[in-house]
Amino acid sequence: MDQQSYLIKPLLDKNYPIISHGMGVYLYDVNGKKYLDGSSGAVTASIGHHVQAVIDAMTVQAGKVSFVYRSQFSSEPAEKLAEKLMKLAPGDVNWSFFVNSGTESIETAMKVAIQFWQERGQPDKNQIISRWKSYHGITIGALSLSGHADRRSRFESILEKSPIVEPPYCYRCPFNLQYPECGLSCAMDLERAILEIGAENIAAFVAEPIVGAAAGAVTPPDGYYQKVEEICKKYEILFIADEVMTGIGRTGTMFAMEHWGVTPDIICIGKGMSAGYTPIAATLVSNDIIETIMNGSKIIMSGHTYSANPQSAAVALAVLKYIEKEDLVENARVMGVYLKQLLEGLQVKYPIIGEVRGKGLLLGLEIVADHTTKYPFSQEKAVTFKLIEKAQKNGLLIYPASAGTEGIGGDAIIIAPPLSVTKKEIEELISILDITLSEIAEEL
Repeated sequence: MDQQSYLIKPLLDKNYPIISHGMGVYLYDVNGKKYLDGSSGAVTASIGHHVQAVIDAMTVQAGKVSFVYRSQFSSEPAEKLAEKLMKLAPGDVNWSFFVNSGTESIETAMKVAIQFWQERGQPDKNQIISRWKSYHGITIGALSLSGHADRRSRFESILEKSPIVEPPYCYRCPFNLQYPECGLSCAMDLERAILEIGAENIAAFVAEPIVGAAAGAVTPPDGYYQKVEEICKKYEILFIADEVMTGIGRTGTMFAMEHWGVTPDIICIGKGMSAGYTPIAATLVSNDIIETIMNGSKIIMSGHTYSANPQSAAVALAVLKYIEKEDLVENARVMGVYLKQLLEGLQVKYPIIGEVRGKGLLLGLEIVADHTTKYPFSQEKAVTFKLIEKAQKNGLLIYPASAGTEGIGGDAIIIAPPLSVTKKEIEELISILDITLSEIAEEL
């Protein structure tokens, strides 16, 4: 008889395997079963498991001090981490506000954006707008920004109606157009939304550079973010890039926005910032915003008890140094190209794969019932859930995502192994995924 558990798990009545340890791209449960971590957990464990340099940094800092309160002290690890991020971030996005999770970084970005306009004497600019097919976090503020219908539904009555812009979802264009003849209608939809609400009422627009959980690595066409930047500047609206999933090397550049040469006003990072070794995230803010607040109230009205604690800061700094030392951003770019080629090979073999998309080691597969019409499987078939379950049973971890057509259904998965993954490990990943797809295809 299993011992009673008092841990609240994602599914309360499910028995989850108990993990014993990890090494590189592999995890091992207490029964000795081996799993290839093809999703870096929740697109988080970006440098792999059991990296000794990070473990050493943890131990050293724990031997000094693990916690000080940010309103009383700063610390050397926090100062060095902020300096490191200043050097890595694009343009003049030079300032770091440390928090504990990606959701908190989004909440902080919202507050900073609204406060910026207050201190500029424009308090009516207090709305944040976002896109459908997006996910920005699970707190009420971040969930209000999220255009993820399933995750919004239970709490819709207390959420703001922030998602009002159509996504750059070329595979299922919301305007039924084709790129490039479309004239970037998805980007122009931002201007439509601004004019509808009034630029004088909007503080910021927030978007994931590549859409993660809400659409399975949907990647915008060339020119999209350049147009978004142009529109935001035209109407004096801040642009917040939610790089919680895409940041710190995941897409083959340090920040995903570098693919389009666009510098946001605020960048939110998390996940890969500490690669899962500790809870920490950050809201990165431009000089202009900080100078405005510095000349006004001199305080950003946000913060959490564990913000900028020296233990987490030391660990994140060690992760960033390891990524640079091992050239993992370049490895993500090179291995991402190889992985995408192999996934496209599976697409030829399995017609249920409607599209392979993404950049670097953030790749998505959209699963469809009809390859020609792109018609999705119904929600009742639970294809994504079955894919995840079968893959794990076969020793491969992949990440679930939403996709498809609202009201009908849709399925997608994200493939995002650690940035340290090798060619051989990618081939092993593809081999297990091939077996899994074969089993699914037989059942559908």
